[in-house]
Amino acid sequence: MQTADAGSSGALERFFKFRQWDTSIKRDTLAGLTTFMVMAYIIFVNPNILNLGGDPAGLPFAAVLTSTCLVAGIMTILMGLVTNRAYAIAPGMGLNAVVAFSLVLGHGLTMASAMGLIVLEGVAITILVVTGFREAIFRAIPVELKKAIVIGIGFFILFVGLVNGGLIQAGGGTPVALVDLGDTPMVPLAVTVFGIGITIVMLALRWRAAILLGIVFATVFAIIMNYAWGQDAGFLPGQAVIPTDIVATPDFSLIGAFDFGAFGKLGVTAAVLWIFSLMLSDFFDTMGTLVGVGGQAGYLDEKGDLPQVNRPLLVDSVAALAGGAVSASSATTYIESGAGVAQGGRTGWVAVVVGVLFLVAMFFSPIFGVVPGQATAAALVIVGYLMMATLTKAESEASHEEAEPKAGIDFGNLAFGLPAVLIITIMPLTYSITNGIGAGFIAYTLIRVVQGRAREVSWMLWAASIAFVIYFVFPWIQGQGWA
Repeated sequence: MQTADAGSSGALERFFKFRQWDTSIKRDTLAGLTTFMVMAYIIFVNPNILNLGGDPAGLPFAAVLTSTCLVAGIMTILMGLVTNRAYAIAPGMGLNAVVAFSLVLGHGLTMASAMGLIVLEGVAITILVVTGFREAIFRAIPVELKKAIVIGIGFFILFVGLVNGGLIQAGGGTPVALVDLGDTPMVPLAVTVFGIGITIVMLALRWRAAILLGIVFATVFAIIMNYAWGQDAGFLPGQAVIPTDIVATPDFSLIGAFDFGAFGKLGVTAAVLWIFSLMLSDFFDTMGTLVGVGGQAGYLDEKGDLPQVNRPLLVDSVAALAGGAVSASSATTYIESGAGVAQGGRTGWVAVVVGVLFLVAMFFSPIFGVVPGQATAAALVIVGYLMMATLTKAESEASHEEAEPKAGIDFGNLAFGLPAVLIITIMPLTYSITNGIGAGFIAYTLIRVVQGRAREVSWMLWAASIAFVIYFVFPWIQGQGWA
């Protein structure tokens, strides 16, 4: 028995190369559990969005839950096996809202026709990977803008944590404000503060499993407080309670439930514009995530490039197609992957663990639904900080000559400084990685043209900048009734 276990362990070491990445199967397993815990909200949020609150045009909640877990599980395992990196995949937030509220409720498409557009978007983006175009754009981005993307995503994740935890909200006279304590359920807020506090304490004590334990302790605290308040403390239904059911039967009825009726309903031109808009958002959200999480994990080289980037890009592209094919909406690489990386995870085993847990969740969703969003807020706040600290640490450990090209952004240089600021601020404030990258690309290209240095801009960046102009103008085109 011991020989068999040793042989199995040796096979995993040869495949995932734990020692090479200065990690272990135990550490990467804990990292996978951490990433899953932080991502698990999508199991219930995605069905809620695509269900349209029970509207007849929406999809059955149980079937979407199954499809969500299925595509997240299979594609994340595939990501781990193909890339040996700790990236996790699930249906993307934002794109699912576009499907539900813009395509279905706004333009009258059926869910099947809307998912058909997602499938075509996945096909298009996969073609871009196979032809090398997507990788070429990835490598054409100046290293300074890649650094800005890492910092921007760090701010974005931290901002999401503060919002999910209920600490900040849309302001009255300001865009963002601290939560109004006079009009806020205090128990969920207390869970957020407790989670952040206990996680900081464990980090200060150098507990390796601090982020995961922070989620666990905050969830236990939430359950205790919820019962103390008679299960009326302000959490979402099913959260912060001891589940009455343990097992749920999966519903696979949505697999293959898509069609291409959007071309008849919207017209060919409008349908193509929608596919383009969806593809652009998916394209650059993934690019930002690969750079941001990759920088934190130490995957990037000295130029800020990700070696063998075509592998995660290909898996991510196929995931978009797969998400549409099972009516879960476009699946994409998640910024929450940074939670497992912050836990010390480095190899594809992290992704395999996450994927297996998603598949298990199809059958045990009542258990995973207990964790409230407030309990994972601390993980996102800390992960955001750690992503930004990665660049600072690289600078402080390098010599002065090495620091600037490896980790610094010269904000005094207009061509790099202003686009970097736009990327870093627009990402969190608009809740969109794509918006931040787009604004940075356009500003960089414009400044280089005005400076008379247009030749320094890669034709790939020119193409991307023009595409982003179309992307930003698209809502106006819709308002004119042209799409």
